Amino acid sequence: MWGFLIAIVSGALMSIQGVFNTNVTKQSGLWVTAAFVQLTAFLVCISAWIVTGRHGSFASLLKVNQKYMLLGGVMGAFITFTVIKSVDSLGPAVANMFIITAQMLVAYFIELFGICGCEKVSFEWKKLIGVIFIVAGIVIFNWNRKNCIG
Repeated sequence: MWGFLIAIVSGALMSIQGVFNTNVTKQSGLWVTAAFVQLTAFLVCISAWIVTGRHGSFASLLKVNQKYMLLGGVMGAFITFTVIKSVDSLGPAVANMFIITAQMLVAYFIELFGICGCEKVSFEWKKLIGVIFIVAGIVIFNWNRKNCIG
């Protein structure tokens, strides 16, 4: 149950953050906003690490087996960039529909093929049908919208 609630909070925060960052970008610049977002996230994480008892250490990062897994922060910068650009050009609702659909598809392929150390799952037609419904939902949501893409 906690997993569902946390996922809902995560989705809500991501949508709100996208709008906030897009509006800040209009007043400060894209990379300034992205840098500020990453810097404030870093400060919150360091503070939480200190407050919660400093479990783990930065030295343990050097022991990560697959070094490419350390690229999450780099991806975070580009996630901030792409969310800002998509919310600015598509609006929050449409941008998030595409973002969430892409997240779901990529995550399913990661599971389907067992990529990045994830447990491999078998293909299920019902999941493909679910994806088709999601895409149909996007089409219906944007039925009369001009300039939905681009």
